[in-house]
Amino acid sequence: MSAFVQLNNVSKTFNVSAPWLNRVLERKPETFLHAVSDVSFDIRRGETLALVGESGCGKSTVARLIVGLYTPSRGSITVDGKLMRSADETNDEARLMRRKVQMIFQDPYASLNPRWRVADIVAEPIRTHKLITDSAAVDKRVAELLGFVKLTAKDGEKYPHQFSGGQRQRISIARALASNPEFLICDEPTSALDVSVQAQVLNLMKDLQREMGLTYLFISHNLQVVHHIADRVGVMYLGRLVEIGDKSVVFNDPKHPYTRMLLDAIPDLHMTGKARTPVAGEVPNPLNPPTGCAFNPRCPKKFGPCDQTRPELQGLADRSVACHAVTFS
Repeated sequence: MSAFVQLNNVSKTFNVSAPWLNRVLERKPETFLHAVSDVSFDIRRGETLALVGESGCGKSTVARLIVGLYTPSRGSITVDGKLMRSADETNDEARLMRRKVQMIFQDPYASLNPRWRVADIVAEPIRTHKLITDSAAVDKRVAELLGFVKLTAKDGEKYPHQFSGGQRQRISIARALASNPEFLICDEPTSALDVSVQAQVLNLMKDLQREMGLTYLFISHNLQVVHHIADRVGVMYLGRLVEIGDKSVVFNDPKHPYTRMLLDAIPDLHMTGKARTPVAGEVPNPLNPPTGCAFNPRCPKKFGPCDQTRPELQGLADRSVACHAVTFS
């Protein structure tokens, strides 16, 4: 099956320098943050790829690059064979691409306008993209979308503050579906919700994917959630992919030491009494990353080349891994 979404050596660098006058007076050079470096992956139509990693690893930056909120410093992003356009572009092709790609944010309350009724929030993409112009038809479509996420047409008359966190996230999903998208980017969509509500939202998303043939990029730091919803998993560390493969392969037999650390940190009653590797150390300062492999200060398998050479993502029989210990074993 051909890839629906493709990232090819995508990088994003931010200039985080002090103001010009401060740099002149204090004789400081410009400072650059390499938030994402040479990230490449494919997502096939109808599947869910999950990106995981600790906070600050670049997951959300990748999401914003794909949706067009950031412009890549280097590399290219294609959706359905067409180059993804910046959010600043207003031509017909750019608007069509934005219809195809929608995003669900982490905080369902912050992402909804508190002064708008739910019906107006859900209808906004329909009116913006001029998908339906007749008011009665718009109302009918809004009621249908609310029904998809297990809410009622009467709920459209309420305001966001009148709903629970899980219901607000359902409203966010309904709004994302309003433009008839093919690809949804879900940036930690359940992290602000209770565990029981998380399961309801995740099951709803899986049902919608089956019914509508949606493709998901799911971003999370919760590996238990990822195991429930993902088909494939990509592990990021300090702006780079370090391992990517099918969910069963990555979870059952992790190759990269960082992936192993993340999995060992999951509470598991079946592992009681067994030796586990704790997550050691802190994520390095991204403004001054270590030489060679960025994970080497924390890695239990560190040896010769790790301090000197940055490992590239190498394709193995069942996955891709960026690790000297795996390459030379």
